[in-house]
Amino acid sequence: MSVRAKKHLGQHFLTDLSICQKISDAVQPEGKYKKVLEVGPGMGALTQFLLKRQDFETHVVEIDKESVDYLNKHYPTLEHKIHSVDFLKINLQELIGKEPFAVVGNFPYNISTQILFKVLENKNQIPEVVGMFQKEVAERIAEKPGSKSYGITSVLLQAFYNIEYLFTVDEYVFNPPPKVKSGVIRLVRNNVKTLDCDEKFFKQIVKQAFNQRRKTLRNSLKSLIHEGINKSEEIFSLRPEKLSVADFIRLSKLLSVEN
Repeated sequence: MSVRAKKHLGQHFLTDLSICQKISDAVQPEGKYKKVLEVGPGMGALTQFLLKRQDFETHVVEIDKESVDYLNKHYPTLEHKIHSVDFLKINLQELIGKEPFAVVGNFPYNISTQILFKVLENKNQIPEVVGMFQKEVAERIAEKPGSKSYGITSVLLQAFYNIEYLFTVDEYVFNPPPKVKSGVIRLVRNNVKTLDCDEKFFKQIVKQAFNQRRKTLRNSLKSLIHEGINKSEEIFSLRPEKLSVADFIRLSKLLSVEN
């Protein structure tokens, strides 16, 4: 029995077990959590290595019923730890409890960014993420300021996580092979509890700036620059990819009406 890869679920099953081992090895609890939630395990190529780890308990979330049936049959130790639900729609505390946990997976490309925004919503409960993404998405998330790849997801995630690009994965180690290479990254929660500015306004500024990334901030944020702000400040002459997370926080405070 095997599972048929379903295009609408973005399934590409990893067949190279050495890569599965590397992803599993990249998970480093270091006493910060005792549970790992794998998203989209498919036929359990990665799951089998996670289950060998003694330093955490593995749970999986799988929306595909055929995959759930396969996992139940081939991984009896996962009994009661296979959650047949949509990761993007569930209440994670109801699923896993209130304790901290890591999120791991060879994530479906079509929802990989949404998975990370779900992580961001639960950032204070998720100290670590180790995941495989489309290579350009992985690079964008881990990118530093100054690059054309640096963008909205880079800033919003790097505000709360230290991000490391681990390694690249070729197309031919999947069934069916995707049309692009993949990249594995690790996100580790930093020490920032809350931003030193209004977080909602911070997100608005980041999104508005990058939605017109070819323009300087003086032009892209024109609607937010109220009277009393010195438009000649150097920061307004820059394009958004030049700004670090700290710069965006400073900009948010500068543009805040309360100031």
